[in-house]
Amino acid sequence: MLSFRHAWKSSRGARLLARWKSTAASTTPKTAIVMMNMGGPSKPSDTKSFLSRLFNDNDIIEMGGGTFQKLMANFIVKMRTPKVEKQYEQIGGSPIRKWTESQGEALEKELDRISPESAPHKAYTCFRYAHPLTEEALTQMKADGVKRAIAFSQFPHWSCTTTGSSMNELWRQVKNLGMEQDVKWSLIDRWPLHTKFLDAVIDRMESKLAEFDPNTKDKVVLLFSAHSVPMKVVEKGDVYVNEVSATCKAIMDRWEAKGHSNRHVLAWQSKVGFMPWMVPSTDSAIKALGKKGTKNVLAVPIAFTTDHIETLFEIGIEYAEEAEEAGITNFKYTEGLNGSPKFVDALSDIVVKHLKEQKNHSSQYGQKCLGCSKPMCRKIINPAF
Repeated sequence: MLSFRHAWKSSRGARLLARWKSTAASTTPKTAIVMMNMGGPSKPSDTKSFLSRLFNDNDIIEMGGGTFQKLMANFIVKMRTPKVEKQYEQIGGSPIRKWTESQGEALEKELDRISPESAPHKAYTCFRYAHPLTEEALTQMKADGVKRAIAFSQFPHWSCTTTGSSMNELWRQVKNLGMEQDVKWSLIDRWPLHTKFLDAVIDRMESKLAEFDPNTKDKVVLLFSAHSVPMKVVEKGDVYVNEVSATCKAIMDRWEAKGHSNRHVLAWQSKVGFMPWMVPSTDSAIKALGKKGTKNVLAVPIAFTTDHIETLFEIGIEYAEEAEEAGITNFKYTEGLNGSPKFVDALSDIVVKHLKEQKNHSSQYGQKCLGCSKPMCRKIINPAF
């Protein structure tokens, strides 16, 4: 009797163990999609820590790193935090985490549907300066048993100050966590001319253009606004300005093919400090348009795929006030791609094409900026192909 009970319990235990292993295997992501971005303070009270990480990053604020950078960063953060925190209060905190996680969930479902051979997919939000930080995303991936991952930059345009910094931090944390052999990696490091991305932007533009008087639609000036970069970054050969310009040109070609005839301007926003940055600045472009008698302007945040402080506060509040002062009577701006189904379609198409190409990264990824001597730049650890 005892042996029968023991055998029954052992058999039942074996079945439960097998079922658990089967369930665990089915829920372990076959392909992880690591969605990389700067991030932002979801709560205004997180502003100080966000700015501290940003100004201590020698890839974006080049002050040599080390003690000097820490001292300067602490000083700058102390000076800027009260002002920036109030800006985040006005927009209710940064929505970038909410939208990135929402996009990730939609991306998982779409990829599982159209690419069953690489399913199940799981998206991991991975921010450079806000939670969840790179090490937090990697730690969760390790706990989930991830063996294959795509580092997917959510910046359509490459810059050493954005995607480059995020990639460098990824490899640093992979080493710090001892995960060099745990995960096979490939990279989606830029996608400035992806047609579905362009169409998602155009969809936002047409939706907002419809809010103007029908008699003035053709007279609306399209003001493409991208985050600026220091001129010393441009002088080193960073391709960001070229790629943003290419996106604007491609959008306008498609815009005109749809029967629109608007004029457009490309300008650069969010300069920090006194060093020369890319010009014309967005605020100077607004003032110049006002002087020329322009009354209708539609701002298009071209390098920002998700709304955050640069769109909601800087464009939506500051530049709107400047436009009014400049005599521009109708100033509007497009919503970020946020929850756009067209944008999710673009993201999923980018990933599927990347998987089919079986390339570790773009051809341009291996080209360092002229004079670059940073050891982590353009690296890839444990490449998939």
